[in-house]
Amino acid sequence: MPVNKRKKSTRFRAKTTHGYGSMKKNRGAGNRGGRGMAGSGKRADQKKPSILKKYGPSYFGKHGFNRPQSKVKVLKILNLNEIDQKAEKKGTSYIFDGSKYDKILGTGKLTKKIKITSKSFSKAALEKIKETGGEAIIC
Repeated sequence: MPVNKRKKSTRFRAKTTHGYGSMKKNRGAGNRGGRGMAGSGKRADQKKPSILKKYGPSYFGKHGFNRPQSKVKVLKILNLNEIDQKAEKKGTSYIFDGSKYDKILGTGKLTKKIKITSKSFSKAALEKIKETGGEAIIC
């Protein structure tokens, strides 16, 4: 009996079948029950014991639930400093139509007397509009 057994790959050199008998028998992954984790499903018990041993009983089945998220409406907002730049001059006064915006916020300074229309205004925005002598119209 040899002390060190040679590898199969070297022992079977020049032998067509490498010990598998007919060529058909060793063809594809079907011979080994699929590739990877194939055949490890709920109903197929072929690989179940080895998978339970390796990953534990929590490998199979569903766990927990996904809480449905509520869709949060993102408000379209605009700051006063942007309005100050975008305001159009009509006659002697400035007008800005902010009806497509949900809320006007009070960041920035107003340098002109502007008539602004919007769905809603923040407290700071209202104060700043009134300070410059402008008008805030809720549409």
